Amino acid sequence: MPTLIETPEHLGDVVRHTRKALSLTQPQLALAAGVGVRFIVDLEAGKPTVRLENVLRVLQALGATLNVSSSEDSQTQADPK
Repeated sequence: MPTLIETPEHLGDVVRHTRKALSLTQPQLALAAGVGVRFIVDLEAGKPTVRLENVLRVLQALGATLNVSSSEDSQTQADPK
């Protein structure tokens, strides 16, 4: 089920929850994603300046994806013509 993420803090919460649901430690996730443990700590803390490239690596390691939609997309789905 898709999760709406509107803040860096919420992204961090989702990453932490998903990591723990997979029974992974921060070092294990960092190794799987090819990033440093410090990056995982910062991401989970909601640091707003993390590198997008590394966020995508972490999401991939968690088996997650990033989908982007606009408000126009939502209107089209709610009111098809």
